[in-house]
Amino acid sequence: MENILLADDESLNEINNNLRLIEKKDGLTFGSDAYLLAAYVRTSRKARAADLGSGTGVIPLLLLSRNKIADCAALEVQPEFAELISRNAAINGFADRLRSVQTDVREVSAGTLGGEVDIVVSNPPYMKTSGKICVSGRKQIARHEVHGGIGDFCLAAGRLLRHGGLFYAVWRPDRLVDLISSMRCAGLEPKRMTMVHSRVSLPPCLVLCEAKKGAAPGCHVTPPLIMYREMSVYTDTLTRIYETGEFDEPFRKP
Repeated sequence: MENILLADDESLNEINNNLRLIEKKDGLTFGSDAYLLAAYVRTSRKARAADLGSGTGVIPLLLLSRNKIADCAALEVQPEFAELISRNAAINGFADRLRSVQTDVREVSAGTLGGEVDIVVSNPPYMKTSGKICVSGRKQIARHEVHGGIGDFCLAAGRLLRHGGLFYAVWRPDRLVDLISSMRCAGLEPKRMTMVHSRVSLPPCLVLCEAKKGAAPGCHVTPPLIMYREMSVYTDTLTRIYETGEFDEPFRKP
């Protein structure tokens, strides 16, 4: 293994699919929401993709490691993370298939990437900001809608996608109405949706959504995904998702 130089505020971690990920110690770390979103994406090996608010680039890395897409542009507003994406691409052998683009999603246009893409993915910030809250620091910026809200992320996805292209997002169930209304305003029609519960007795903690640009109305709501049978014990369904990087047939549109 080559010697990887790290800054004092960085750590190197091994994650799923034998990937290595450089992360900022004071930034958001890899979690189940990113992995579930990558697994929710339908395999399309010739697809050009984009990731909005990419952070460390972990979602494109997961997609590329499973050969679910051909290549990806990772859009990130924070310069230190935009640089980190390039480093993570290089140490995992994807420098020729994953490129970092430092930009604000609010400034994205149809020509930002030099052509339309087939797939856009995003794990956008989910916490609203207000005049009473001072948001600073990498982790807070990643969580709060400082550099664009869900409407801005959906508009950016709509501008980048070709007609019939797919947008995948992971979001908070308590703001599901915001997600759906923002998608429709951007010309993206929700077509598949899955509620994620940590345990069967608890309300959903995440929602996964697939939307299609220019599609007719009609959304397939799948059975819920239950993550744990008991504390820290995965359900068989979640175990298969982590092993294969794919959702089982019941979670796919019929």
